[in-house]
Amino acid sequence: MAAQRRIRIGIDTGGTFTDVVATDPDSGEVVTTKTPSTPSNPADGFLAGIDKVLGLLGATGADIDAVSHGTTVATNQLLEGKVDRLGFITNTGYEAMLEIARQSVPDGYGNSYFWVKPDRIVPRDLVKGVEGRLDVNGEEVRPFDEDGARAVVRWFKAQGITTIGVCFLHAYANPVHEERMRAVLAEEHPDAVVSLSSEVLREYREYERAMTTLVDAAVKPRLSAYVNNIKARLTSQYQPNGGDRTIPFYVMKSNGGVLSADEVVHQPITTVLSGPAAGALGAALIAKVAGFDKVLTSDGGGTSTDVSVVIDGEPTLTTEGSVGAFPSKIPMIDVVTVGAGGGSIAWLSPEGTLKVGPQSAGADPGPLCYGKGGTDVTITDAHVYLGRIPPHLLGGEIPLDVDAARAGIETLAKELDLSPEACATGILEISAWNQANALRQVTVKRGLDVRDFTLTTFGGSGSLLLCRLMDVLGIPTVLVPPNPGNVSAFGLLTVDVKNDYVQTHVTLADQLDAAAVTSVYDALAAQAAEALGKEGFAPEDHQFVRTADLRYFGQAFEVRVPVGPGELDPAAVADALHAEHKALYGYDFSGDSSQQVEWVNLRVSGIGPIQRPEIKRHEAGDTAYTEKGRRDVCFDPEDGYVDTPVLWRTDLAPGTVVEGPAIIEEFGSTVPLHPGFSARVDEYLNVIVTRKDAR
Repeated sequence: MAAQRRIRIGIDTGGTFTDVVATDPDSGEVVTTKTPSTPSNPADGFLAGIDKVLGLLGATGADIDAVSHGTTVATNQLLEGKVDRLGFITNTGYEAMLEIARQSVPDGYGNSYFWVKPDRIVPRDLVKGVEGRLDVNGEEVRPFDEDGARAVVRWFKAQGITTIGVCFLHAYANPVHEERMRAVLAEEHPDAVVSLSSEVLREYREYERAMTTLVDAAVKPRLSAYVNNIKARLTSQYQPNGGDRTIPFYVMKSNGGVLSADEVVHQPITTVLSGPAAGALGAALIAKVAGFDKVLTSDGGGTSTDVSVVIDGEPTLTTEGSVGAFPSKIPMIDVVTVGAGGGSIAWLSPEGTLKVGPQSAGADPGPLCYGKGGTDVTITDAHVYLGRIPPHLLGGEIPLDVDAARAGIETLAKELDLSPEACATGILEISAWNQANALRQVTVKRGLDVRDFTLTTFGGSGSLLLCRLMDVLGIPTVLVPPNPGNVSAFGLLTVDVKNDYVQTHVTLADQLDAAAVTSVYDALAAQAAEALGKEGFAPEDHQFVRTADLRYFGQAFEVRVPVGPGELDPAAVADALHAEHKALYGYDFSGDSSQQVEWVNLRVSGIGPIQRPEIKRHEAGDTAYTEKGRRDVCFDPEDGYVDTPVLWRTDLAPGTVVEGPAIIEEFGSTVPLHPGFSARVDEYLNVIVTRKDAR
């Protein structure tokens, strides 16, 4: 009998394709593949991907050691506004918290004199107050009104409200009233799904804490059903002969870690940027190994493009994110998303101008060239028309309807009074500028010079416009990893188990009680250790990272800085604030003794390390290559179509240099190399693109 293998599988579900990477740590073998996503039930595409990759490995379900998953279930639910009826319980007198919200107005007032606030996540009639009050230190000012709480819960039950968020003032300092509220809910309405702010976000600012709690509650039923469905199907489908082994199943979190499915259902909001986070981490590791320490990542999929900043191998983090219209104040990789994916639709504005996205044709029916009933011209159709991608996807597995793409482009071109080539090029030009603007948001708008970075492009459509992005942004170098369409799935195999804990602790630096701060850190570390123990990590493997949110007294928002292990050193932490503040905003108050430093939030991340797949180094080989074929490609409508060599990427050995124009194809992605650009294959099989005059 063959020995059982230890295969680890990463699966990233996108809008068009489900990407799969599997690795066998014992042999070092890595296999990548894709399968069409199944939007009606993403679990079907997930399991089809497992079947496909097991077939490629010649393995069975018994060989699966663990599965890690990046999911868009929570993200898509929020982006599409599919939030079922929620109930909200807060303190009596604060029922208008969501209506008041914050004063910010999107894009100023634009060209309008009036701006109407969007609908609240919970309408005013489904917000109820309960008497009771804690002060800022968590001391009870007025007792919790249990009879009033029962009346509120009975009212929600009578109204058929089964998902409820609870946010009481100062619950971050003391959760006692929220815990009593949960006990009442459990007794009076046991079928209700409940989220408490003291468990979701133990941090001050009541509006953000309330919204984060309600978003957590909103996505909990759907994400729980999805994750539990996959768990059950993993167990039933891949356990031969009635075996009872449970396959370890992890879900990617927005903070750059994974968590077991059993635990993630209790904190579903942590998955709202699950897929983009995995891509940023996978690209960060690949670029770091290749020797690049300042990197921009651009993950182009079927629906959108996600961009982020990586410095010294670590993506930047934020707690000021949002998903759609909903603020989510949780630790997440700082990703900016723009509706510029392969399925983004080209359309005419009422003024008669060409627009691209954010609407997407998705996976079903998809672009015109998919031949599945799509009626809208998309970015993919423009690439097909111009010859920049082959007339098929996935190495020939999915043929494309070139005639349908051509007819759609020609019809749209007539409406715009343009040549078809100019119309298709215009679609791609708008898409390139949309992506460039997203990259500027994470660099120029944050005091970073985009020209100091190397761009790493990946995802199925991520590398199609890299030459134009280099021109628009002045970026000197682009790195395209091997199997770029599967980098997000690869990233899922590179991340540790990670949980974040926070406690608000507002105090001026000159009044700081180091023993009290250390005590809070110890308590947070104990929570993290308990969670890591549940995940199966021995105490000696636990890792803890301490940080703090600091600001200058009088500021409204904070800067996160590291707090080293061991004995607390407040002076070193203050120095870190000065340095980070200057890097972010161009100035600091390090030399101003009148400007006080204020501590706001204390944070601990608990990390359980996993074994990462090795990125292999390859020796230089025969740099001569054979063309796979040639086809006519249009890079510039003024130059028309150019007879262009087509190369198969896996035929290019380390050290190979390709001069544009050329098309470099592989199973899940394509690099159109424009005239004036050059590509070199490095020792890790990355394609490094530069301008010819920069070599």
